[in-house]
Amino acid sequence: MRIVQKKNAIREHQKWGGFQNIFPKLKMEKDGKKRGFTLVELMVVILIVGVLAAVAIPIIRGRNEQAKWSEAAATAGTIRTAVRIYYTENPAGTVAMAGSTVDTVQVTLGFTAGDLTGRYFQAGNFTISAVDVNGHATITVAAPAGLSGSGQLDIVGGWVYTP
Repeated sequence: MRIVQKKNAIREHQKWGGFQNIFPKLKMEKDGKKRGFTLVELMVVILIVGVLAAVAIPIIRGRNEQAKWSEAAATAGTIRTAVRIYYTENPAGTVAMAGSTVDTVQVTLGFTAGDLTGRYFQAGNFTISAVDVNGHATITVAAPAGLSGSGQLDIVGGWVYTP
């Protein structure tokens, strides 16, 4: 039974011309020589791949930097929440934190050493820029070595990244 199935499959393959119809460039010429791709065709393909790579690489690099800054946005949100919680216990002390870098007040906010240490950003990159009368803080983020730009989490909770 299997032999018959294989023979039928081979016949079907031969009936449709095998791979010669799928890849017409590779079919045999009448004189028996194979015909391949010309140098010009190969150079055009290489040129197209080069142009696509030249366009794609800067886009990918920009996305990598945005992904790194998303770590800063998440940490800034955590710091803002901690400031708000501390404000409920000590409103006057919270207002005095304005202008302080987070590494100088992290223990006051309830963080332990290493809590605000991420892969790209450290506690020293974050500054409590302002605290309003309701305890809402504006957190400014400075770029660490290897990144450019700055970020700010404003009082209403909007993240603004400036490249």
